[in-house]
Amino acid sequence: MRCGVSKADLFASFVVFLVALPLCVGVAIASGVPAELGLVTGIVGGLVVGVVPGSSLQVSGPAAGLTALVYEAVRAYGVQALGVLVFAAGVVQLGLGILRLGRWFRAVSSAVVHGMLAGIGLVLVAGQVYALGDVAAPAGGLGKLAGLVSLPGVVDPVALSVGGATIAVLLLWPRWGWGARLVPAPLVAVGLAAAVTGGFDLAVRRVEVRGLVGAVRVPEWGDFGRLTEVGVIGTVVAFALIASAESLFSAAAVDRLHRGPRTDYDRELIAQGVGNAVCGALGALPMTAVIVRSAAGGAPSGGVRAGARTKASRVLHGGWLLVFTALLPGVLELVPVAALAGLLVHAGCRFVHAGCRFVPVRQVRGLWRGHRGEVVVLGVTAVVIVVGNLFEGVLVGLALAVAKTAWDVSHVQVETKDLGDAGIVVRVLGHATFLRLPKLLDALEALPCDRVVRLELGGLRHVDHACAAALEGWVVGREMGRGAEVGAG
Repeated sequence: MRCGVSKADLFASFVVFLVALPLCVGVAIASGVPAELGLVTGIVGGLVVGVVPGSSLQVSGPAAGLTALVYEAVRAYGVQALGVLVFAAGVVQLGLGILRLGRWFRAVSSAVVHGMLAGIGLVLVAGQVYALGDVAAPAGGLGKLAGLVSLPGVVDPVALSVGGATIAVLLLWPRWGWGARLVPAPLVAVGLAAAVTGGFDLAVRRVEVRGLVGAVRVPEWGDFGRLTEVGVIGTVVAFALIASAESLFSAAAVDRLHRGPRTDYDRELIAQGVGNAVCGALGALPMTAVIVRSAAGGAPSGGVRAGARTKASRVLHGGWLLVFTALLPGVLELVPVAALAGLLVHAGCRFVHAGCRFVPVRQVRGLWRGHRGEVVVLGVTAVVIVVGNLFEGVLVGLALAVAKTAWDVSHVQVETKDLGDAGIVVRVLGHATFLRLPKLLDALEALPCDRVVRLELGGLRHVDHACAAALEGWVVGREMGRGAEVGAG
């Protein structure tokens, strides 16, 4: 990083800080941990990841996409185990980067990516709708969805009004171009909510502040013994893979917004791994590179859109977070939880929108006819995330994508030519795999039993074991059972 800091980078760093501050706090509250832990992750994302080689303009911090996964992990293993989980996930990311596996994330089916975004958004919205009304959310995605039916009778109308007004400001503020360029919408929305609830002394739940000393918990040696548990190992792998995927997808998006150096995916994985290892050592939330801060998702309030030119902007934003956490932590106690829930509902809706852009409503019929496999992969991925969890949904989506690809490339064609007294010539072309075996056998078994058949397999580019065995069995049965001569060419 150059010694001098341009005015553009200084301004961009402050803008990103203003966006990151409410998001860090909101993600922490939604994850079921103290607000300070979200700020710690944001600080590490700026001051640590910001100086590690990787993407030049990406901004890292706690991500809304991991909220549901972190919440379930804290509920299952306790907040004291969070540091170990995040630290181990960082080590896994480091290993992936060192082994140069970052580029493989680019090979993930776009249907799986969009399904993941849609699923994350649905889970996030379903969970935070309860927080909008100061109501405790049920466990699990299905429980949250089922509980929405009885929600109207238990919500606090005052808190719901605060949360709803927050969402309204988030939607309306960006339309005022001049104001949105000066102050980002998240800060305006949360700031107004805090001012109104404080000014009118509204009885709504607010953020609790313990202070950094009370919130940060460095893992002890005994805590690492939990890494032998199967459930803990699965959670670590989920943290590492989902955080890596979100970071690299964000990197690809940010690269499209500027003309500077492109992201080195392996270095970015190493940088994220270093950041998560440090976050884990401090007992904080896991981090990812976050598109909302890096580019503000199209709003003129992110690092790139605010004029960031070098990595100085993302480093400085971590410094602003540190200064705020050290000098003004009590300000957080003025923020209503419903306002942060509104912020995350808005973020969740943007996840859903990003996922559904793959399936434009006006083109659903045409897309279903031409690419129904992609639509099925997207839909199933999103549904499994909502019903199960993020890790299971992505694994199921990847398995379906692989199966779809195998089906698409497994084309086999059977051509028959009747030569009269010379018999019938059957040519099999393409890729003969078990997926097309029923079609192949149906065509062969439909041949006349009293004719000589010559089977030519020279046009096959690939034959798997199942098809080879089936063809061999058909030839033997034809020769022995029906007495017809069968040749192979």
